[in-house]
Amino acid sequence: MIPSAFPQPEIFFPGQGEPTLRWGIVAPGGIAKYFAGAVNRVTQQTLAAVASRDLSRAEAFAAEHGIERAYGSYLELFEDPAVDVVYIAAPQSEHLHLGLAAIAANKNVLIEKPLATSGADARALVSAARAAGVLLMEAMWSRYQPQASVVRTLVADGTIGEVAGIAADHGQAIPIDHDSRLYRRDLGGGALLDLGIYPIQFDSMILGAPTSITAVGAMTATGVDAYATVVLGHTNTVQSTLTTSMIARTPNTAVIAGTEGRVELAGPFHIPTTITLFDNDFFGPRQTWEDPTGVRLMDGLAWEATALARYVGEGRTESPLHTLDETVSILETIDEALRQLSSQP
Repeated sequence: MIPSAFPQPEIFFPGQGEPTLRWGIVAPGGIAKYFAGAVNRVTQQTLAAVASRDLSRAEAFAAEHGIERAYGSYLELFEDPAVDVVYIAAPQSEHLHLGLAAIAANKNVLIEKPLATSGADARALVSAARAAGVLLMEAMWSRYQPQASVVRTLVADGTIGEVAGIAADHGQAIPIDHDSRLYRRDLGGGALLDLGIYPIQFDSMILGAPTSITAVGAMTATGVDAYATVVLGHTNTVQSTLTTSMIARTPNTAVIAGTEGRVELAGPFHIPTTITLFDNDFFGPRQTWEDPTGVRLMDGLAWEATALARYVGEGRTESPLHTLDETVSILETIDEALRQLSSQP
């Protein structure tokens, strides 16, 4: 039975009592540009500083986004007393040492996904943050979008019955370039860490850590994974099929199948999108939810920034919607999938 209305989402609207934090951006590349634009347009946060190993690049980024201070080294930004939180947007191979340096400087830290390139490195970051008493959060922006709140409530309320399985994928056609970060093993490249983490975290959000992991796929000539299908078992009766690719553009959709119905997120499911709710009749009714905020595309990055500020204001040191233990668990799932892929003949 499809309900007459969707649940109201938790929305991280700005100006709801969260402090206005002063943000420092590390590594002003493509994702940092989207993040800075979203913060300026949709939040009440302040972009205070930016750092690059190339000062002229930092200065150009600062001018574009109205940032007061530009630094030619990351350490200068970490030592800036007028920075409350550091956003690390460097390649994932740099996340561990930059994150540890920011934590050592007693900064709250938002690190682009993946938090690190392995579960072990993620645990090192978590341990350091907990010892320092600062907030550490992976920039898994999908968790903080209104649609994620609606999905979590639909599942928790039993609207689709018991969850029987999940199917989700994220594939992009990345041009072959052996010098690009996605094709370089030393920079943490490969489909799973950069793209596959989205369907894996979606599965984790609904079902938690898997009880079994089976991965098949192929590696590139440069030694990173090109594509993979990861089947996750959750007890003996629930199975999820998650796919990723960096050689083909796939639908990028997600489905939660339940005993009484299903929830479908239109592609790309990891950015602001629509949700359709079905019952189990083959030609039965359906109902579609659309994001009421008007925040679209990459401006959805703003929700994680406001969420982090709210958590800091509440005295938290991690996100209740994406805990540090869960963040580590997701990377451990990827660790095992990569181990299986690399050992295939």
